Amino acid sequence: MSFNNDDSRRGFGNDRKRHFGRTARPTFDEAKFDREHPDEEPARTERRGGIGSQAHLRRDRDNFANRPSRFDSDRPNFGERRDFGSERRNFGERRFEERPTFDKSRANQENFVPAVGDADAAPQVAVGGIKEVEELLNKNPLQVHRVLFMHKSGNPKLYELQKLAKRAHVHVQQVDSKILDSYARPNHGVVALMNEKELLNWMDVREEFFKARDTGEKKLIAVATNIEDPRNLGACIRSSLALGVDILLLPAKGMCGITPSVARTSAGALEKLRICRPDNLEGAIGELKMAGYQILGLDADTETNLADFNFADHVVLAVGGEDVGLPPFIKKQCDAVLRIPMKPEAHSYNASVALSLGLYEYARLRIKP
Repeated sequence: MSFNNDDSRRGFGNDRKRHFGRTARPTFDEAKFDREHPDEEPARTERRGGIGSQAHLRRDRDNFANRPSRFDSDRPNFGERRDFGSERRNFGERRFEERPTFDKSRANQENFVPAVGDADAAPQVAVGGIKEVEELLNKNPLQVHRVLFMHKSGNPKLYELQKLAKRAHVHVQQVDSKILDSYARPNHGVVALMNEKELLNWMDVREEFFKARDTGEKKLIAVATNIEDPRNLGACIRSSLALGVDILLLPAKGMCGITPSVARTSAGALEKLRICRPDNLEGAIGELKMAGYQILGLDADTETNLADFNFADHVVLAVGGEDVGLPPFIKKQCDAVLRIPMKPEAHSYNASVALSLGLYEYARLRIKP
């Protein structure tokens, strides 16, 4: 069987071999052309300078560079052009300089950094590091609100530090490492959250209140429990100072700390009012009850009305959080649980409001105007 090639039949194949074969195509010999055609030299020279030649392009370029501008005479004059880019940069710099800066004076020591806190006040101070927290627990345990430990750290030093915190009656809590990093860096797996002031030890002040019962000196003690809102605690401190409280007792756990928001809400009362954190609040109240103090609580679930109640000269008045109320260990020691008059539509009083009303009813006949 044979195949016919149409290219060969039309002669296209031969042309392809002739033009694309191994034989090189002849090149143009300019010298030979000049010898054979001497009379065409002037015409060829003139062609080289004609339209499209290099000389023509150079002439056009020079003419274009030296051309007169058609806007020289009739173009309106708008004055100097403003550099808006530089003005924008200067405006941004002025705005950046006016931005308020954060005051780091509270955390100028090593490993002392501000913790996450209330947006309306300065952040709470946190101390990170095993040695730093150990020194605080040994020297100033009553200024430590609570200690946060890294959950499942496996570090024996942290375990010993946790036992030290419990012996100092400081509340401890196991948290994730990310929470620790949000409070202080570096922290080595432990962070201590600080109170704004060092609280008093009950063992140092209790004799004063025991002797007051024997001498007949009137004493008023307030107890605040289960209060988690710093503003609420700050209002309790402010009302306690205004209504003649001699000392305010706080539990070791289940409370917010003495944060900057507490200090701000107290409006200066924090520095003037004595605040004590007994190692065992239940035991401290029991000692006062045995010394002859009248233990009273404020709660809505009772029939005894606060109005016109017969108060003694030595009173312990306790209030709980508005959602939790009085803890059972206090309620069982109360000589009376008092109810503040309230419309049935209302759920409860704010803890600071309830304490203020109770303190006012006690101090109404005892504080001279």
